[in-house]
Amino acid sequence: MSSSLRRLYQSLPLISELRSVRGSVGGLQYHHRLMETAAITQALAVIKASDERYRDPRRLLVHGAQYWSQNYEDGMIAEIFRRIGSKTKTFLEIGVGNGSENNTMALLAAGWSGWWIEGDQSCCDAITSRFAAYPAPASRLILRSSFVTPEGISGLLREIQVPDEVDLFSLDIDLDTYHIWAALKDFRPRVIVVEYNGGFPPEVSWIHPYQPGKTWDFTQAFGASLKAFEALGTDRGYRLVGCDVVGINAFFVREDLAGDHFAAPFTAENHYEPPRYGLYFRWGHQSAFYG
Repeated sequence: MSSSLRRLYQSLPLISELRSVRGSVGGLQYHHRLMETAAITQALAVIKASDERYRDPRRLLVHGAQYWSQNYEDGMIAEIFRRIGSKTKTFLEIGVGNGSENNTMALLAAGWSGWWIEGDQSCCDAITSRFAAYPAPASRLILRSSFVTPEGISGLLREIQVPDEVDLFSLDIDLDTYHIWAALKDFRPRVIVVEYNGGFPPEVSWIHPYQPGKTWDFTQAFGASLKAFEALGTDRGYRLVGCDVVGINAFFVREDLAGDHFAAPFTAENHYEPPRYGLYFRWGHQSAFYG
């Protein structure tokens, strides 16, 4: 289009009106996000003020903070290691998405090393592309594109040389999270973070049956209840020490390390948080890698 035609096109009343509408809509979207963020901040303040558990210094809830995580896990993970210490500063995370929002990016930024496993190749490509500009953290990370299964997970970890003990293991693959942890009988991380199904009350033990090849259908039928994870953790020598305020992640510490650092009893009834999925909204600059 020539410059004269472009000027004519832009001078048309309808085009000017459409541009004005677009600007107004953009402004409304911006203010909507501000209002939504303010509402979430207020909701969190009400929860903290009304729940006496936030006044128990042994609980993790008050330490929730969001750097690269979705559900305030970053601060809780940092507090766990402040209490028990780290040994190798290594992690394994399965289900990292495109890497911009997960449970171990903050650790990587702090100088830790580890392994990321992600089943979506496009997410792995995005991670590789973003890290191209930041060779320092990239040199401390092994990325593997693989769909994990209970039958194959142990062999996969041996293949990519994940040791039997890392400081942190984070697992979130929606449907089969429980079955993957259950299959790792000889894997002994110091701390484990898993996604639980908060749609079940804390006293209910429920596990989604393993169905090879099946993926999550975005319904409430996924993973396992917190009570089921509590039992699995106890069987493997771990204590349930807390859940995030959004009601998505549960935190387990190996019992030889837990001591009296956390709030007993280490049960679902004591640490359960209901689903508050609307609280994970993030406002601010887009998450990114840096070195």
